[in-house]
Parts: sequence; structure tokens; C-alpha cells
Amino acid sequence: MVVNLYSKVDCPLCEKAKAVLQELQKEYDFQINEIDIYSDDALLEKYQLMIPVVEIDGEEIDYGMIQKEIVRKRLLRELNS
Repeated sequence: MVVNLYSKVDCPLCEKAKAVLQELQKEYDFQINEIDIYSDDALLEKYQLMIPVVEIDGEEIDYGMIQKEIVRKRLLRELNS
């Protein structure tokens, strides 16, 4: 499974989100695909005020202050389906 993390450079919240995902990787088998929103104008327009954004299977799970429990619940649902 791949978890997308939409972020940008020099973003403290993005670093915190990445740390949360890395902690969850110790419990669950998934890859983190970090995507810089400045690499794509459409992403920049869509996520500019929301980042970081965590997306699993095309669904935006959480954004801003990423909460470990919200992401954990969604990972469990994905892994058990």
C-alpha cells in the first residue's frame, strides 16, 4: 500500500506529518510517497492552504495537524479489506 503525503519544502507541519507516518510504518506495512505540491500547478492550487495532506487510495484522510489515530484507523480499514 502507498500513502501519499502532499507537502512542500520548509514546512514544519509537513515534517511532523512525515514523522507520524514513519511511526505508523513500524506497525503497518506501507510506503510513503512524498509529493511536493510545487512540482505541479494543479496540486499547488488544490492543496496550497491545506498542506500537509495525507491521502490513501485516492481519499484525503487528514490535513494540517495530522492525527495519528485518524490515519491509523484508515490504514486498518484498508489493510482489512
